Amino acid sequence: MKYILMAFTLLVVSFYFFPFQFRFLPAVNTKMALAALGLVILGIQLARNRNALINKDFFILSIFAAFVSLAGLISVIYNETPDYAYATYIISMWVWISAAYVVVSLIRWVHGTVSVYLLCNYLIALSVAQCILALTMDFSAPVKEFIFSIQDASVGDFFTRKARLSGLGAGLDVAGSRFSAVLIMISILCVNNYQKIKPYLLLYILAFVVIGIIGNMIGRTTTVGMIIAIAYLIVGSAVYMSGKDRNHIWLCISSMLIIAIPILIYGYYNIPELYDNLRFGFEGFFSLAEEGRWEVHSNEMLKQGYIFPDNLKTWLIGDGYFGTTNIDPYYTGVNWGGFYKGSDVGYSRFLFYFGLAGLTAFSVFMMKTCQVCMKRFGDYKLMFLILLAVNFIVWLKVSTDIFLVFAPFLCISQEENDAYMERIALQEKSE
Repeated sequence: MKYILMAFTLLVVSFYFFPFQFRFLPAVNTKMALAALGLVILGIQLARNRNALINKDFFILSIFAAFVSLAGLISVIYNETPDYAYATYIISMWVWISAAYVVVSLIRWVHGTVSVYLLCNYLIALSVAQCILALTMDFSAPVKEFIFSIQDASVGDFFTRKARLSGLGAGLDVAGSRFSAVLIMISILCVNNYQKIKPYLLLYILAFVVIGIIGNMIGRTTTVGMIIAIAYLIVGSAVYMSGKDRNHIWLCISSMLIIAIPILIYGYYNIPELYDNLRFGFEGFFSLAEEGRWEVHSNEMLKQGYIFPDNLKTWLIGDGYFGTTNIDPYYTGVNWGGFYKGSDVGYSRFLFYFGLAGLTAFSVFMMKTCQVCMKRFGDYKLMFLILLAVNFIVWLKVSTDIFLVFAPFLCISQEENDAYMERIALQEKSE
């Protein structure tokens, strides 16, 4: 029964981490549904005088999120535009927090407790499951048809037209940024929690390989997390681990690569679908090996996306446009497609939407979120700091933030996490 409950919990975590719209309920995605349930759970717990989610950190982060919304609101009002994408960011923050509270509450109910370590394991297992599902969908038409049939109709049409891998709500660079975060978690656990995960080290390395390879086929932004995570495995193992433990972890990594590389080589030359996906996911690496330079199809698009304001007003408060849904091409004389000014680059889109005022407020909000997590969970300071760095690096390519990665950790109290760690330490000592 517990394994069934854990599988159900994993599904709920997926509804949170990779939200999507059911075809029979297109107006509400799974994140919003969880957020509504979170309000009910929170209300019940507050009625019972339990110390739930409402605390000092929540109020402080809400104030910082309000400044992001204020910057967006000023830009929208001054520029007289209807684009409220980030003018309502404080509401988005509350929705993510409320949905995350359901996830954390469910994990607590199933396991009797919740901790940073336990939550990381769920996110790792989910990411592996999404990657396996995406690859299965590419090889099995019935599976693909079923998964697309339960999602909004536009989802299947889009990924079929683009010929891109996707899972259940997981696709493109948005999924890539979340896979990047999970790869960071794996590297941190392998190095800083080595003694705890030692019996399962091969499973963690296998998860890293699966997410690193298939995740890149889904969204090449995964490369950001993969490179940083590998760098930390190299540096972190040299700094924090003894010679014996370091040798063990690299032996496991080497063993996994010895198994994985021949399989990938065989698939590359004998399975057309895998050939195409590998060429896409690691196009830059293939280009570097074959032509001596890093070149991917999206490079030119990315270069063209680096455009910046040409007037002081836009630099300060932006133009009030994030997308182009409400822009009349006849009025502007330009059809930019889906993005204002035709740029998909995170920093450029933020500047054009709410200028330096909004970009600064948004950056400070993310930094404050990271600071709260670092202060609350001292053993994982480095993990949260690296996750923050991933967020800012990803903005060099796309305008998606990873607050949703931090949100579940904000729902865990320091006392509960410390109690879990002490219990694990006692178990290890008794063994």
